[in-house]
Amino acid sequence: MMTNNIIDKAGFEPLMMTIIIINGLEEGTKLMPLWNIFHPPGAFTREEKQQLSADITELYKPLPKFYVGVVFQEIAADSFFVGGRGAVSNFVRIWVDHIARTMPNAEYRKRFMDKCNAVFTPFMNTRGLDWELHIDETAFDLWSLNGLAPPLPNTDEEARWRDANRPLPPIAG
Repeated sequence: MMTNNIIDKAGFEPLMMTIIIINGLEEGTKLMPLWNIFHPPGAFTREEKQQLSADITELYKPLPKFYVGVVFQEIAADSFFVGGRGAVSNFVRIWVDHIARTMPNAEYRKRFMDKCNAVFTPFMNTRGLDWELHIDETAFDLWSLNGLAPPLPNTDEEARWRDANRPLPPIAG
C-alpha cells in the first residue's frame, strides 16, 4: 500500500483527486478528486479495486477522505479504440479531475505524477496492461457539494468537514 502523501518537506499543499468506479456508486454521487479508470473486463479483481482506491485516497492526505472518488468502468474490447484500431483488450485509460487543490508548478506536478505512477505500475505491469493517465484541474469556484461551496483549503472549516467525513452547512456566526 502506498503510504506517502503529497505533502513533503518542501511544504507543498495536498491535492484532491477522484477515481471513478462505476459499479457501486449511488446515483447522484459527486466526487472530487475524481479518478475514472476505463479498463477491459476482468482487468482488476474486487479486492484490487478496493486496494487501488485506498492507495489513491492515501495520496490526498490530509484532505477529507470523502473528497476522493474512484470509478472503475469496464469497457468491452469492441468498444475501446486506440489509434483507430478496435478490439483493444489490454489498455487502461485513467482520467483524473482535480478540484479541491491545484498543483503550483512543474516540479510539484512531476512529483505527484511519480506518486500516481508508483501506485499503478505494479498493478499494470504484472497484468501486461498498457496504460495512460492524465489529470485535469478544475477551478475551485466551479465546484459544490450538496449545493454548498466547499471551505477554503487548510481552514478550520475544512478540518470540520474532514473530521465529519462529509460536507456540512456553515456554522452560523
